[in-house]
Amino acid sequence: METKKKVNHDLEFELEAEYRYFYDAPQFSEQLDHYPSIAFRPAYSTDWKDGYERINFKGFVRWDRDDSRTHWDIRELYFQKAKNNWELSAGLKKIYWGVAESNHLVDIINQTDAVESFDGEEKLGQPMVQFSWITNHWGTFDFFYLPIHRKRTFPGEEGRLRFGTVIDRDDLRYESGAEAWRQDFAIRWKYFVGAFDIGLSHFYGNGREPLFVFTPAGDIDAFYPVINQTGLDLQITHNAFLWKLESIHRHADAQDFVALVAGLEYTFSNIDGNGLDIGLLGEYLYDERDELALTALQNDVFFGSRVAFNDIQDTSILFGGIKDLEQSSTIFSIEASRRFGSSWTAEIEARIFSNIDNSELILSNFENDSFLRLRVSRFF
Repeated sequence: METKKKVNHDLEFELEAEYRYFYDAPQFSEQLDHYPSIAFRPAYSTDWKDGYERINFKGFVRWDRDDSRTHWDIRELYFQKAKNNWELSAGLKKIYWGVAESNHLVDIINQTDAVESFDGEEKLGQPMVQFSWITNHWGTFDFFYLPIHRKRTFPGEEGRLRFGTVIDRDDLRYESGAEAWRQDFAIRWKYFVGAFDIGLSHFYGNGREPLFVFTPAGDIDAFYPVINQTGLDLQITHNAFLWKLESIHRHADAQDFVALVAGLEYTFSNIDGNGLDIGLLGEYLYDERDELALTALQNDVFFGSRVAFNDIQDTSILFGGIKDLEQSSTIFSIEASRRFGSSWTAEIEARIFSNIDNSELILSNFENDSFLRLRVSRFF
């Protein structure tokens, strides 16, 4: 008798209440101090054929006091099939590359959701076809076809962490005549051998970062250039040490530069036998674009510590700072999270912009934007 094929389903919802408070007077008119918001994150997955075929979905909606931060997105909606030594995915998906803590240089597949977070770690779903080939001796090869480009959204007139000139994403041009429909491609090779974890990638297509040109009148002209970017990410594990490196070379007709972030992390594990882990982090950041770097990290050092209590509540704290080696500019940050019961999570984030130098073309716009963010989430 034919057995019935088992199909698994998993449906989850996350409801989030967020409050952001900027405690310095705004630098630009129309900006506010208090920003309450609500976010909703549904997630659904189904798989069959013992998990070799599946569909994943992750959605996102936020209602915020800043109209430009009120937005929705399909983070993921893709079909995946695995067989023998290959996998094929098609749809909207999120891909992460990189090993560094302070700046993710090689992570280029997805567009940054710039209104959602300051650190650039929130990403928009990217339409793609991904084919992965897993070999026994030569690592894994990932091939990407990216049929459409997604523009970055910036804070509106009432929003904080914005430039003096409000940027409307519809005003950002493309270097390519095909505009958003220029076909992009990427390939990545990853390999594990001994203590070494290596990734080598190349991307060709519309850049994810817009190129900003500041006019003498103080206006901003921005467009997405066609780029070739070659990236290397390397992590070496040696006892309690993690040595990390990310480096890119990006070429475009309007801009050619090299950037890197290199550093280490050392972890004191299970201190006094109570499960407490404390990691010490240090990284150096360099960007050949100098003050024109969109991240404003052109010759800086990052220092910090990661504390994991490894308790039932999954309590963790990450704090640190980024110091410019040429100017007085410093950014301090702290991120902490704790779970309450089986369905509640609380998070705290703070960013402090200290002694921002006027020569910083990017950071000088944020010098009054130090903030505290509180977030409470309920999972269903």
